Amino acid sequence: MPFPENTPPPVPESDLAGWPADAAAPPASPPDVPEPQTRLRAARQLFRRFERPAPSPGRTAALHIGLFLITLLSTTLAGVQLTRGDVGLLPLGFWIFPAAPQPGEWVRGLWFALPFLGVLTVHEFGHYFTARANRVRASLPYYIPFPMGLGTFGAVIRLRERIFSRREFFDIGLAGPLAGFLVAVPLLIYGFTHLPPLAYLYQIHPEYARFGANYAQHVYPPGAQALTIAKPLLYQWLETAFADPARLPHPNELLHYPVLLAGSLSLFFTALNLLPMGQLDGGHILYGLLGRRIFDKLAVVLFTSFIFYAGLGLFTLHDDWQTWLYGGPVYAAYLALIFWRVLPTPRLGLLLAAGIWAAQLAVATAVPGAVGNPGWLVFGLLLGRFTGVAHPPAPDERPLSAGRQVLGWVMVAIFVLCFTPSPFK
Repeated sequence: MPFPENTPPPVPESDLAGWPADAAAPPASPPDVPEPQTRLRAARQLFRRFERPAPSPGRTAALHIGLFLITLLSTTLAGVQLTRGDVGLLPLGFWIFPAAPQPGEWVRGLWFALPFLGVLTVHEFGHYFTARANRVRASLPYYIPFPMGLGTFGAVIRLRERIFSRREFFDIGLAGPLAGFLVAVPLLIYGFTHLPPLAYLYQIHPEYARFGANYAQHVYPPGAQALTIAKPLLYQWLETAFADPARLPHPNELLHYPVLLAGSLSLFFTALNLLPMGQLDGGHILYGLLGRRIFDKLAVVLFTSFIFYAGLGLFTLHDDWQTWLYGGPVYAAYLALIFWRVLPTPRLGLLLAAGIWAAQLAVATAVPGAVGNPGWLVFGLLLGRFTGVAHPPAPDERPLSAGRQVLGWVMVAIFVLCFTPSPFK
C-alpha cells in the first residue's frame, strides 16, 4: 500500500496542446475552442492501454504462499538427499518405490528445511519490516525453489520505491542479516546441545558400528575425498563451548545431522549477504558507514581481490597446451565481461582484467600450492555484470549517527566470524 509521506503533491494540469493524444481526442465543440481537460482524459485512456494493471491482493497472496510451499517441499527433499550424503538432483521421483524417502528420511528432511527456511524467512522479514518502518513500500518475500543442492536459491523482497537516504540504505540492508544471525546462533547452539548418540549414525551407516567411536580412523583413510563444509570461526567457538566431543560427528558426516547442517549453512548465507560489495546487504552497510565516494573506490579493490582469489590456480605456465587452448579464451572472455563496467572506461576495465590474470599466473607458477576457489567465479559474474560493484547514490548523504556506526562495524565483525574463503571442500 502507498504511504502518504512518499506521495508527491498533485501537479496542476496545464494545457496539453501539441500532445500526440490530440489526434485521438474527441473533437471539440465548437472545433476552434480548445478543451485541455478533454484531451487530457483521452491521453490517459491511451496511456492506460499499455500500463500493466496491478495484480489483485488474492493473486499476490497466492503467488507468495505458493512459492513458499514449493520451496518448503524442495528444501525438504533437499534435506532427504543431503542426509543421504548426496548433493545432486533432488529425489523428484519420490513417488517411485526405489527412490521413495522412508518416514525417518522425511523427518530428517523437515529437520533441515524448517530451521533453514526459518532463518531465511526471518532475514527477509527483517528487511521488509525495516523498509515499512522507513516508509519504503516493499513486497513480501519471494521464495526461490531449485531442484538440486539445497533446494532453494533463498528468498528476496522487492522494494517498490527508491531509497532516499544513506541511513535508510544502512537500516534496511543491516536488518536482514542481523535478524537472521540472531536466529542462526541459537539454532546452532540447539544443534550442539542436542546431538544424538552414535547409534543414530550407525542407523545410517551400519558398517560403522563395529569400529565404535573411532570409526573415522577406519572409514576415512589418509587422502580420502569427501564433501565437507568448512567451519568458520563462530562455528568453531560454539562447537567448543556447547558440544559433547563424544557425540560430535566427523566433518565428512555432518550432512547426516540436519540441524547442524541448517545452522552452518545459515552462517554461510549470512556471510554471503554481508560481502561488502555492490548492492548486497554488506554493500549497503559499508556504503552507510563510509559514504559513496569512499565506498565505490574500496568496492573496486575488494571485488578485484575477490576475483583474484577465486581464479587463483586455474592456469599456470606449467599447464599443457590443451588447457590453454580450450580454457584460456573462455576465462579471458569471463574476465573481460565482468570488468567491462567496473572502472570508468571499458579500456581501463580490460587492462585491469589482464593485470589480474597476469598476477594469478605469476603467483600460481611461483607457489604451486596456491589455489583459490573457482566456485566464487559464478558469484563474481552476478556481481560484476548484473548487480554492479558500485552503490547507487542516495539524495541524502548525511553521515550515520554514532550508534549506527558502532552497529555497522559490529556487522563487519560478524561477517569475519561467519565467512570462510572455501565454504565447501
